[in-house]
Amino acid sequence: MIDKNYLFLAGFPVLNTTDDALTDYISRRMDTSKKSVLFFANTNFIVQCRPILKRMCNEDVVIVNDGVGMDIASLLLHQRKFKSNLNGTDFTPHLLEQSGKALRVFLLGCQHEVLNKAAYFLVHQLGQVVVGSCDGYDGIRKMDNLVDVINESRADIVLVAMGNPKQEEWILDHYKQLNAKFISGVGALFDFWAGDKPRAPDYIRKIRMEWFYRLCIEPKRLFKRYTYDIIIFLIFCIKYRNKNA
Repeated sequence: MIDKNYLFLAGFPVLNTTDDALTDYISRRMDTSKKSVLFFANTNFIVQCRPILKRMCNEDVVIVNDGVGMDIASLLLHQRKFKSNLNGTDFTPHLLEQSGKALRVFLLGCQHEVLNKAAYFLVHQLGQVVVGSCDGYDGIRKMDNLVDVINESRADIVLVAMGNPKQEEWILDHYKQLNAKFISGVGALFDFWAGDKPRAPDYIRKIRMEWFYRLCIEPKRLFKRYTYDIIIFLIFCIKYRNKNA
């Protein structure tokens, strides 16, 4: 069992745990046919997903912390940091590698070319089985029977990469209809697996500055996220500091 130790930020119940404890928890739920939804909450997630917070407050959904901004807010409000930094880019491969067997994975989101390269990485580098994919543009708009397609693939895991809050909304709308036992919003993970976006060097990640590295790589896309949205994030944390939901 996982220690249900939550740190509330802006009303979001963020689980304070480690990679291994979370992996064990999800694996046990999958083994007993219990469904799990995993969201990685960074500052952008808190801002963009505030309108759907109440939909996340159920026993199937786990929210974990991603990024130094969450630690700073936790220090300010709770006088302690999270036990680990749990981002989808690192945790998802960790979960797959610890499974002990090849899992059947369905990929949803990104462009078709990125999906193909991400699927190749998932099969040849991580030893998993890709049972299907659908891009997040024309594919998802035109595939009215997407849930049926995913279920027919007999996927164990569905990874959704469409950005906040679109990926979270899609998951919350559909996860109960899916037969897969683990569904997660993974943001830019497919881009990293495809090699289309570089990860920060290890030493930058160790000092928790990967956000700055990404800002330098994609300034136009990320400037608002790391300026204006940070201010909104802090306002939300202060405004809802005494609320659990």
